[in-house]
Amino acid sequence: GYWGPLHVHSILFFSTYKLLDAEFLGQNTGFQRMSEAQKVHIRGYPTSEKIHLMSAGLMCPRCADTLVIGPRRAEPRARHLTLIPFISADVCDGVCVDNSHCSQPCPPDTQGNTGFLCRQKKWHKITETCRTLNAFNIFEVISFLSHAEGSNTVIKEYAKESETITDLLMQKCPQDLSCVLRNIRQSPRSPGNIAVIVQLLHNISTVLWTGVDEVKMQSYSTMANHILNSRSISNWTFIPERNSSCVLLHSVNSFARKLFINKYPIDISDAFIHTTGTTISQDNAGKNFTFSMRINDTGSEITGRVLISRDELQKIPAPSQAVSIAFPTLGAILEASVLENVTVNGLVLSVILPKELKRISLIFEKISKSEERRTQCVGWHPLESRWDQQACQMIQENSQQAVCKCRPSKLFTSFSILTSPHILESPILTHVTYIGLGISICSLILCLSIEALVWGQVTKTEISYLRHVCVANIAATLLMADVWFIVASFLSGPMTHHNACVAATFFVHFFYLSVFFWMLAKALLILYGILIVFHTLPKSVLVAALFSVGYGCPLLIAAVTVAATEPSKGYLRPEACWLNWDMTKALLAFVVPALAIVVVNLITVTLVIVKTQRAAIGSSMFQEVRAIVRISKNIAILTPLLGLTWGFGIATVVDDSNLAFHIIFSLLNAFQVTILDCGWRKEVESVNRS
Repeated sequence: GYWGPLHVHSILFFSTYKLLDAEFLGQNTGFQRMSEAQKVHIRGYPTSEKIHLMSAGLMCPRCADTLVIGPRRAEPRARHLTLIPFISADVCDGVCVDNSHCSQPCPPDTQGNTGFLCRQKKWHKITETCRTLNAFNIFEVISFLSHAEGSNTVIKEYAKESETITDLLMQKCPQDLSCVLRNIRQSPRSPGNIAVIVQLLHNISTVLWTGVDEVKMQSYSTMANHILNSRSISNWTFIPERNSSCVLLHSVNSFARKLFINKYPIDISDAFIHTTGTTISQDNAGKNFTFSMRINDTGSEITGRVLISRDELQKIPAPSQAVSIAFPTLGAILEASVLENVTVNGLVLSVILPKELKRISLIFEKISKSEERRTQCVGWHPLESRWDQQACQMIQENSQQAVCKCRPSKLFTSFSILTSPHILESPILTHVTYIGLGISICSLILCLSIEALVWGQVTKTEISYLRHVCVANIAATLLMADVWFIVASFLSGPMTHHNACVAATFFVHFFYLSVFFWMLAKALLILYGILIVFHTLPKSVLVAALFSVGYGCPLLIAAVTVAATEPSKGYLRPEACWLNWDMTKALLAFVVPALAIVVVNLITVTLVIVKTQRAAIGSSMFQEVRAIVRISKNIAILTPLLGLTWGFGIATVVDDSNLAFHIIFSLLNAFQVTILDCGWRKEVESVNRS
């Protein structure tokens, strides 16, 4: 739907490695082929084995709705060809092709462009580099630049590099960095301007190694405060460099580390960044930094405190500097840029302390005051651009605030609290879970006791013996799974008991998988009894096969899962001793085998119904068939129950904020054992009658 010149860039993925000689064809609404003169003949250039980049200019004199690319008739067709069009146009508007890209120039008096992605046949903005700040207009005094002949063109070309602004800044006002403040404060907080200021702050923190005094820190804070404004949070999401917020945090901390403090404390307070610094020594009874800041223009203030105990201060050999910085909005900016499934629920507090200090206390007032969400104390990992629980430990928490004990270091200097929207803390759920597990464990112990009492009477035939081997192992593995689940729940989390948490998670994973694989073993036993008319395999071989399926397969899956994910710390969930989902999808190592076994068992039951109808009463196979039918009844009951139970288990992963799913899953997980118990009682009644 665009009238005018287009420039089309395409990336083609295909299986041939040769150059692709191709052509763009524009088509109108009537899908009539363009004339030969309007075709654009191009040649692709390989950038890797299976990727060609193709680019061509194409005049669309009249409403070209569709662009088609294909090989010329003389060229063999490329297989598995995928086209990703990139369109440069004055306006990205109208109907579009899904997953195509469009680049639109910025408004007049600005530099850069806006990138769009087509989703559901509509253009959606994904990036923006529109900026007004450059080396030509960022300074208050530009007379020495603007009067030089031809300087405008040179500077505008030179302004493409942010280092140019830094070089000029160091020439014009190295003492206080103030010659850019007015124009920065007056500039719009567009994504492009934010990126320019972030790069400028990064360059300043790199260039200035020493001599950072209170005046320079005030100017630096003013520049950072402008782009940390709560009204600019949404614009950070359109910056092409997704780590810009991480760069800003690192730059501010790096610059503050070079701050020189005289005998008087420093207190630099802006609306969205507050820096305090002082000298600490062994003579202090203790030290604390207290901040109270608004997260937006209308909200109430929230507080944050940094506490250094007297015992820690005794470790300092000589008077040293301590600097702390508070950010009320940086948490939301980091969340918008790099985080998933977590919300920063307090101030971000940075501390620059002597290396001798290893432990500090941090008190965070919560932005969202709720007891239903679990809070995590975290430190920012600058090398991996993520929050890390290894840096902090939760000491105390209520609906209003959280108290954390953290370990500052050269790596970890920034701390906060996170709240996951997918983690529920409900007393009702806790009570249901533990009561249900208690009932489950008692029922399983009773079942195994009954099985031991009647073992000799119910295992007289080979098929019955094998059946009860499966049933007993299902109960035993489910009992062990419940016990290890309770052990895992009493551990405070991966951060404080990491190795114990890994062990508990491994055994919970292994034993719950074993429950399903023993169900699969019962299904295979049924198929063996139906399909193999003459039982040629000895009982010892069959028992070995059942144990290989029931314990060997789960052990292999559990071992591979922990070996593949634990080295990268992706085995455990951050908040609990269970398989990770958000980072490595390790939970699939349980969900996929379990549900696959449920499907296989249901198919087996259907097959049994068809096959057993052919066995006549009194025939030589009748007794075996009766035993097989009894096994099938057991599977027919337990398989849907297990499938339903873990269906709700998967629902708790998909919608972890739904309390009803958690309660239903806990109830089914507990009372599915009652079915086993009822089954064993029927066995006892049968033995008594006989």
